[in-house]
Amino acid sequence: MHYRIIKDLIKLLEEFEADNAISNYTLDIDGFMAWIRDKECHKPQKVENEPHWVGKEDGRSVESAICTMIVHTNRYAKTYSKSAIADSEFSTQEDFIYLINLKAFGSMSKMDLIKKNIQDKPGGMLIITRLLKQGFIEQTDSEVDKRNKVIKISEKGLEALEANMQKIKNATKIVTGNLNYNEKLELIKILNKLDHFHNPIFSRNINSKDLIETVLDEYSFLK
Repeated sequence: MHYRIIKDLIKLLEEFEADNAISNYTLDIDGFMAWIRDKECHKPQKVENEPHWVGKEDGRSVESAICTMIVHTNRYAKTYSKSAIADSEFSTQEDFIYLINLKAFGSMSKMDLIKKNIQDKPGGMLIITRLLKQGFIEQTDSEVDKRNKVIKISEKGLEALEANMQKIKNATKIVTGNLNYNEKLELIKILNKLDHFHNPIFSRNINSKDLIETVLDEYSFLK
């Protein structure tokens, strides 16, 4: 009996080591226990009052439904954001999101700003170039390394943000719709968990043709 327990434990430790290839968990008992908890959470469980989703009766997976609803919500959010900046100098919602990040976090390199907004380099550079031309941001030498440049929000950028902030806030309120406060907090927890999973993968800039296979190989619970 004890031998079987030890054998099962060794097998679990081997799985932990394989899943932890990119150090998602600390290499100690706390990390191992956290991995066990997450592993259990990913097992299908019977849920009372399970919600309905389109195509459920025809075998559509819960993952497919979630992906579609995230895409739809993103499109709704873009529609409200477009309305919020309709009479402003901003061209896209990314323009004011870039400025909000610079206001909140201060000066940073172009690539740091692009990464913070989860965008590819070409798209991010277009936004930064546009903001520079409009005078919403300024480019200066880095205090750490004069060979590098950093960007910061300008007075004009701060004024443009302030002039449109109420409309932007109203748009965000509409996006969260009829969720009550507790539901909003629960949604933040869930989205944070997803972000903590995806962000390290995104930051590695894995080639698109290898991305899915790489992630499946590194996270066996997804298979």
